[in-house]
Amino acid sequence: MSDPLPPLLISEVEQRVAAELDRIAPVTDELAARFTAAGHRLALVGGPVRDAMLGRQQVDLDFATSARPEVTERLVKGWADAVWDIGRSFGTIGCRKGEWQVEITTYRSDSYDPTSRKPEVAFGDTIEGDLGRRDFTVNAMAVSLPDRGFIDPFGGVLDLAQRVLRTPGTPHQSFSDDPLRMMRAARFVAQLGFTVDPGVVEAMTEMADRISIISAERVRDELVKLICAPYPRRGLSLLVETGLAEIVLPELPALALERDEHHRHKDVYDHTLTVLEQSIEQEDRLGGGADFVSRFAALMHDVGKPRTRRFLDDGSVTFHHHDVVGAKLTRKRMKALRFSNDQIDAVARLVELHLRFHGYGSGEWTDSAVRRYVRDAGDQLERLHMLTRADCTTRNQRKADRLRRTYDELEARIAQLSEEEELASIRPDLDGAQIMEILQIPPGPTVGAAYRFLLELRMDNGPMTPQDATAALLAWRDSHG
Repeated sequence: MSDPLPPLLISEVEQRVAAELDRIAPVTDELAARFTAAGHRLALVGGPVRDAMLGRQQVDLDFATSARPEVTERLVKGWADAVWDIGRSFGTIGCRKGEWQVEITTYRSDSYDPTSRKPEVAFGDTIEGDLGRRDFTVNAMAVSLPDRGFIDPFGGVLDLAQRVLRTPGTPHQSFSDDPLRMMRAARFVAQLGFTVDPGVVEAMTEMADRISIISAERVRDELVKLICAPYPRRGLSLLVETGLAEIVLPELPALALERDEHHRHKDVYDHTLTVLEQSIEQEDRLGGGADFVSRFAALMHDVGKPRTRRFLDDGSVTFHHHDVVGAKLTRKRMKALRFSNDQIDAVARLVELHLRFHGYGSGEWTDSAVRRYVRDAGDQLERLHMLTRADCTTRNQRKADRLRRTYDELEARIAQLSEEEELASIRPDLDGAQIMEILQIPPGPTVGAAYRFLLELRMDNGPMTPQDATAALLAWRDSHG
């Protein structure tokens, strides 16, 4: 794992909180006045307090209150622009005020069934009791309103200043109550750049198998947030270190056992995390912002290597067809995690194509090869450019420069042919209706076969005139009876 971020100054944290409270005052002051007038307490809690200390502005605000849900709903009606009670059974009333999304939850004092992460909801009497049931100390802080009193019963501000994750109670009890918190620990490491208290790491390691009671969808959602965070390598390393990855993404730790045939100074696991980081550095090609598909493709691009490793008599190692095997493994894992078909198709295609560039030697690309490269990549072409470039982690600068120049030349060829031939929408020079008219045949398999023949001809030769395409089609018919 990379070096931790430097600690924060408490004075800096205090200044940030004050500034954020001033910014959100138009919402908090009015809301606090309503609850106070009704004899109830209200406090800003959890993530918004933590993010304020980190200088991160939010429009989603979470509050805790002594009021029961039906009272909360009555108090926000007439003030909020919209109100919803979908979380009423958990004590939460949601509403919207201008650009602000607000959730107000009654103090909770929950208990958990060891076989489930779903709590038996019970309302509490104090803000301190409510904070004590939260996942980490940096999320167990509150600011009482309207007086702006700081509430920190578990030392969250010091942990935040030192950028460390601890649990309010014992980590074993916290993770027993809700095993998903172990995934959240890795996600917060990736999002915030924090380190993890040794006791938390120990509990995660000992209790990793508890994650199996969590639904695939919830695990998936945490994994996506982790991978799309600013420091995904940190979070993934924690998952591997604690054994959680063996359960939620076993293909990743399996790479640590392998040696990469091109980069023998590092194992495939380390190579993969470097490829992920190098792919992230190119995301401006997609318009900026975290792109899950390109990041997950980088993470999975070599997962076929453990299955395809072969030792040769001369001591060398091969991984033939690991691209194809890796695409199948990627599909299987993403289906198990309940990803959408579109996401599965996109990532699997990138994994399957990530070696295609190297299959054309040192750059002697024919027009036909360029057309096929673009056709096979389809709408993932830009991401394929990113993955192929990121996959170069050699320490040999001369080799790295040569690969970069060769790919620069390929992209230039693609741009040139795209301008001349509209590569992104390559079609045969005759469509299905024309094929049926020329051959005097009805719809059926022969039309499809003729279409594929003309498409391959188009790939090989480039655009043809209608007359030349017709002549080629008739010749194909004659040779195929």
